[in-house]
Parts: sequence; structure tokens; C-alpha cells
Amino acid sequence: MVTLLGRRAVVLGVTTGVATAFACSRTDVFAGGPPAPLPVSANVRLLQWDLGMQPWGPGRAVVVVPSWAGPADRFPVVVALHGRGEAVKAPAEGALGWPRDYAMVRAYDRLRAPPLRDADYEGLVDPARMADTNAALAKRPFGGLIVVCPWLPDVHPAATADIGACSRFVLDVVLPRVRRETPASSAPEATGIDGVSLGGILALRIGLTSPDTFGAVGGIQAAFGDNPVGDWVTLAMSARVRRPDLKLRLLTSHDDYFHDPVTNVSRAWTGAGIAHEFADVVGPHDYVFNRGPGSIELLFWNDRALHERA
Repeated sequence: MVTLLGRRAVVLGVTTGVATAFACSRTDVFAGGPPAPLPVSANVRLLQWDLGMQPWGPGRAVVVVPSWAGPADRFPVVVALHGRGEAVKAPAEGALGWPRDYAMVRAYDRLRAPPLRDADYEGLVDPARMADTNAALAKRPFGGLIVVCPWLPDVHPAATADIGACSRFVLDVVLPRVRRETPASSAPEATGIDGVSLGGILALRIGLTSPDTFGAVGGIQAAFGDNPVGDWVTLAMSARVRRPDLKLRLLTSHDDYFHDPVTNVSRAWTGAGIAHEFADVVGPHDYVFNRGPGSIELLFWNDRALHERA
């Protein structure tokens, strides 16, 4: 029983104390041979950054930068946070979660050359939703984003204080360097934060407590755990007071382990008058989802939410 719970915790982001302790103790979650090669694309280049020692150890990030940028071009920035499966890997490996293991580079290429097809979603797609996405891309092509993928440790995000060090790392270390060394827009309105599972809940916590930094905040299959729904209403309302035009999105999937908690938070936001986008799409809470709908949905929504403000 403990083994099964630990395995689910690593892959799916369960937040119980027993699961967290077991997840931290595993050493074989990324065994099975040498690391896969970095993805290659004509549309992006990957920067791998050493960001010095942080409270938890080495700071690492991978940054996805559009390769077609001219001297005067500036792109919106989205911070993309990985799931717990990457949090228990070595930092250099974990930082490659979105670009490599979740096939974000492939999704980037496909969004640049639509129409999207079933295979781009790993077969996990509602035809009507894909048709709507393709119609939107035909009307306004994918503009490109700088996607920042920092490695973060396995933390329990039940309270804002628990993620203080992670928040400071993103706000004070990662984003300033992105703006110094890439063609990134410096406008907070053109900066987003998003993530999946553990990364989804961290993105929501960091984003909603730092609305002066972000114009869009999203969570994909966010691992809502111990906090009452009312706490998330309070956080979102406070963020909207500070930034009334803050764009919010929650996304779950039909077979997401966190389907009901995500849906409940969305309903509570609606009941409190907190405007946001909500989507319940096809797929499980697993790597195949990240490689299909996960990367496409993160890139497409943030491109739409941020590009008009870059």
C-alpha cells in the first residue's frame, strides 16, 4: 500500500504527508538509462542556466526562446512550473520537464505550423475543442513566448509561507535574468505563470500573491490539497484588487485525480464574481497528458492572454 501511494505521489502530485515523505525518499524515479537528448527545433533555442545556490541547493532553469527574434522584438514571458515527478529528480534533469519530457518544444513547433491534429494531443482531444483552437490560430497565428522552466524542489504548498523561498527565487532571481539576457518584454502585464499538478498549485500561489508581477496566472490539473476552497477565493479576490485586469485560468481533465477540487475552486470563484477561464478537457493525470494537451494548452492560452500586452 505504501509503495503504491508513493508511486502515485511522485507522478501525480498527491499532497499527503506520507506520500510526500515517500516521494522524497525515492531514488529510481528517473532511472532507466542515460538522459534523452535535448529536443531540436528550428523555432526555438534552449538556454540551460546555472542560477547559483538556493536555500534548497543548486538553482537551475531551462529557457525556451523564439529563434526568429530580431533586434527590436520583445516577447511575452511565461514561467512554467513542472510536476512532482520532476521535483524529485536532480535539478538539471528536472528543469527539462516541460521542454523535453512534456514535449513542449514539439507543441511549440506545431502551434507555429497549424492545423493541430489528434497526434499532437497524443490522441487526447475533443474534436470541437481542437477545431476551435485551429480556427483561432488561423485568425491570429501563434506569436511566440519565452518560456522559463525553473527547477523547484518537492514542497508542500498548503500555505503561502511554505513556498516563500520558491517565490523569491522566481521573482528575484529567475525573472530579472530572463529580462537581462533574452528578448523578453519587461511589462508585468506581459508576464504569466502557469504549471501542472504540483507546479499548478505553486503557480497559483506565487501568481495570486504577486499580482504586481504577473498579468496572467494559470493552473493545469492543480494539486489542490489541504486548503479550504474559501482560502483560494480570498487569494484571488485580493489579487484582483491589486490588478483588476489579471487573467486567470483553471484547467482540469476528465480523469484528473484533482478534477473535483479544481472544479470546486472554479465554482467558488464564479460564485464570488471572480471572472476566470475554466476548461475540463480529455485525458488522465499523467505524462501522456503533459506531452499532449498539457503543453499545447499552456502555450496557447498564455500566448492569447499575454501577447496583446507585450
